[in-house]
Formats: sequence, C-alpha cells, structure tokens
Amino acid sequence: MEFIDLKTQYKKLENQIQENINKVLIDGNYILGEEVKELEKELAEYVGVKYCATCSNGTDALTIALMAIEVGKNDAVFVPTFTFYSTAEVVSLRGATPIFIDSYEDYFNMDAEKLENTIQKVIKEGKLNPKAIIAVDLFGQPANYDKIKQIAKKYNLFLIEDGAQGFGGSIRNKKACSFGDIATTSFFPAKPLGCYGDGGAVFTDNEELYKLILSIRVHGKGSFKYDNVRLGLNSRLDTIQAAVLLPKLKAFKEYELDNRNKFANLYKEKLQDYVKVPKVPEGYISSWAQYTILLNNQEERNYVQTKMKEKGIPTMVYYPKPLHKQTVYKDYNYNVEDLKISENLSERVLSLPMHPYLSEEIVNTICNNLIETIKEYRNEQ
Repeated sequence: MEFIDLKTQYKKLENQIQENINKVLIDGNYILGEEVKELEKELAEYVGVKYCATCSNGTDALTIALMAIEVGKNDAVFVPTFTFYSTAEVVSLRGATPIFIDSYEDYFNMDAEKLENTIQKVIKEGKLNPKAIIAVDLFGQPANYDKIKQIAKKYNLFLIEDGAQGFGGSIRNKKACSFGDIATTSFFPAKPLGCYGDGGAVFTDNEELYKLILSIRVHGKGSFKYDNVRLGLNSRLDTIQAAVLLPKLKAFKEYELDNRNKFANLYKEKLQDYVKVPKVPEGYISSWAQYTILLNNQEERNYVQTKMKEKGIPTMVYYPKPLHKQTVYKDYNYNVEDLKISENLSERVLSLPMHPYLSEEIVNTICNNLIETIKEYRNEQ
C-alpha cells in the first residue's frame, strides 16, 4: 500500500506526460520554454490572480517573496510553529527574526487571536520591526484569512500565503494562493499538485511585485540578462517539469481534487467515533495534502503506528516537533507559553494514506485496521 501513490497517477497520465517531455527534448528549450509560460498562465487563471511566476522549488518561492518585500535584519515575521521548517528557515536566512504562533487544535492552522496578541507584544517592546505574516495552508486547508487579512491590514503588515500544501483548497470559491499580497506554492512530488522533481511558484495581483519577482528569480536581472540591478537567485523552473505539470494540472482540476475530498469524507464517516478527525469550516474546501487525525496521546500514537506498519499500512507524523523546539532555534524563548497547543499536536497527530487514486476498499481496509488497533490499545489500559 502506498502512502501517496505517484506510480498509479503516472500510469494514468503516462501518454500525455511522455508526449510533452519528448516535445521539450526535440525543441531543446530546457529553461523557461513555452511550456513554462503556458503553465504560468494556467496556474494564474486557476488560482484567480493576475500573475504567476514559477521557480525552482517552494522554499525559493518563499525566499523570493521575502526578497520582493525587502525583509531583512531587525524585522519580525510571524509564522506558525506547527509546520515544515522552510517557513521559518527562509525568514532566518534573510537575517530577520521568525516569531512563532500557535495553532488551532481543530484546524491545525495559525491561531489568529494569538497572532494579534503577539504582534501587539512585539510592537509594545519596540525591539523588532513587525514586517510580515506568513500564513500556512496546512494539510491542504486554507488558513483563517477572514481574520488574518484584517490583522495584516490593521498593523500594516505584508501577508504571504504559504500554499505549499494548500493548492486547490478554497474559501467560499476563492482559491488558495490568492489570499496574500504574495502567495507561494511547491510542486514537490508529494504535494497536491506535484512535478517529478522540485518546483514552485509565486502568485500576486500586484504588478510591481510581479516585476520584482521575475527579476529576483533570474539573478536580479534588469532590462536584459547581463544587466543585474539587484541581488537575486538562480531559481527557474525547468521546462521538462512544466511539461509534466500541465497534464497533471488538468487531471487535478477534472477529478483529483474531487477524489481527495471523497476519500476524506469516507475517512471522517468511518473514524469520527474513534479519533479526532480534522474539521473543515463552513465554506472551506481542503485539498487534503494530508489526512491527519489526532490520537489521545503520544504513547497511543506510537502503538498505533507500529501496529499499522506490521499490517502493511503506512502512516506518517507531520510534524513530530514544532519549529520553536527545533535544535536550530534552541535559544528561542519568546512567547513559548503561548505555543502549548502546537506542542500537544506534535505528540498526537498521525497522517493516513491520502491521494486521488485510493479506493473505497482501500480506505475501508485502513479504517478497519486502525479501529481494531485503537480498540486493542485502549482495552489494555
């Protein structure tokens, strides 16, 4: 059993993918070829923004966003602590200070109330300049942008949407990657829309930011390749990866997102009486990058994960350690008492197989084995 079944997806899309790759090989335009331009156009239209610039990976996408808004030394950037490391890493690489924010237990995303309280605390202390918020669409669900956008506006902060896991999600029909001043996503193979290597994209409605993004992704170029007007990166999406993504985007729009939601609903139906299942607010649609349940404690999770592995059912823990507990941030001692929910989540979360090529039979098998294992554990106590 596959945790994410990329092999079945490839078999279904093989002819179109191979045809596209062969065209690139024949044309010989391996960097920023026509397929890249076509992909950027389709991505912008799907998300519902004016501009999309692809790049080498999701981490570069975040870096480009921070460079475009000139985040640097003495700036504070507010990020969730319960997420993947790159969200904070890019802030530190810019010389700025990540300020970690706790999550809602029900939704896993950044807690907007704690966000505002922490912004107020930083302003009151006056040691750092509050510059930006990076909100993450964790596990496929958009963050609480109704409140976060208001907070960003109130305190004159840039809002960056980290949609690496959220692509395809939406709030009242407005798509993920359209909520920030700048939004980013990743095309890492395991993401809802993934290529066959690394890839990423940056989205915005702001023409000035878009021009900066285009410059930054190619060594800070100006009017032509050898006129470098600012510091930049070498972060272009390979044309072959764009050729792979085009048919995958079509499949994602036509049936993959619907399938993810179908299987998520089946998980919920089967498991909600035994574990805490993820909640989706009214008007929201998740793209279910992961289907993550909450068990009672770390000991129960360890037991369940071990037994499921013995039964040939893969599970994963995203994430076993919140960012403020990472070794690299061992000296972080700011607002740590406000990060307890994330610490608790890291001990209880367990992600189950999730991809568009599951079947009701496979989901039922996973659920039946999980329920049996949970009952075993709880009867032993």
